[in-house]
Amino acid sequence: MDVVLRHHVSTYGAGTLPLVFAHGFGTDQQAWNYVAPAFAADYRVVLFDLVGAGRSDKAAYDFTRYRTLDGYVTDLLNLLRELNLPKVVYVGHSVSGMIGVLAAIRAPELFERLVLLAASPCYVNDGDYIGGFEPDDLEELLGLLDRDYLNWSSAMVPSIVGSDMRPELLDEVLNSFQQVAPAVARQFARATFLSDYRSELAKLGVPALVVQCAHDSVAPSVVGQYLHAHLPGSTLDILDTTGHYPHLNAPVATIAALERYLAPVKAAASA
Repeated sequence: MDVVLRHHVSTYGAGTLPLVFAHGFGTDQQAWNYVAPAFAADYRVVLFDLVGAGRSDKAAYDFTRYRTLDGYVTDLLNLLRELNLPKVVYVGHSVSGMIGVLAAIRAPELFERLVLLAASPCYVNDGDYIGGFEPDDLEELLGLLDRDYLNWSSAMVPSIVGSDMRPELLDEVLNSFQQVAPAVARQFARATFLSDYRSELAKLGVPALVVQCAHDSVAPSVVGQYLHAHLPGSTLDILDTTGHYPHLNAPVATIAALERYLAPVKAAASA
């Protein structure tokens, strides 16, 4: 199937430099509705759905291919090559942040810069490393998800999004979570939360901005500090906001962080 249709790709904007937005677990490209349009005047905005999410081709989901994040990494590289884009600025939320890191390690020639929004290389506490979850607690959490995904999402989403998210946005996120097929959500959750890519970080040769929330139960701010310390040539910006979805409950701050970081790229493109 055509890659564009497979991922329900949508593009808009007056610029030539591509700005690719990738959503995280439980959401789809609509999660960028409050951020992406701010860049339409200067960039070519590219949005897509991960296979299994949003309006992607659900029949394309393969339980072997997507057992780890590697299947999503391959999808991203195939998509960028199919669109025949110049080097892209890639903005990945949560797990898509690490998908972008792995893709840029594999094919750095496709990427100008990365923006990692509330991303994490490992969600499990391990010695001095604080990932956010104790191993037993995470297994219990995934066990609840396995047994009843819809009730799990109803219980978990409010705590994940943060207390300052407007009720209508909370409903938007919850509805997005509940549109994902439970079997797909179960596998994607394990591929995400049980992953450990700390050993890969030093291999990244593409500049990256790490944007972390000051209060995030999924990816604590110390995770952002860890990423910054282990990604060569990275920049760290911690937003004074709560929750795991700053592009929804703090879009103005998120836009400002991206604009600050991309100012040299924008200037070079218009020179």
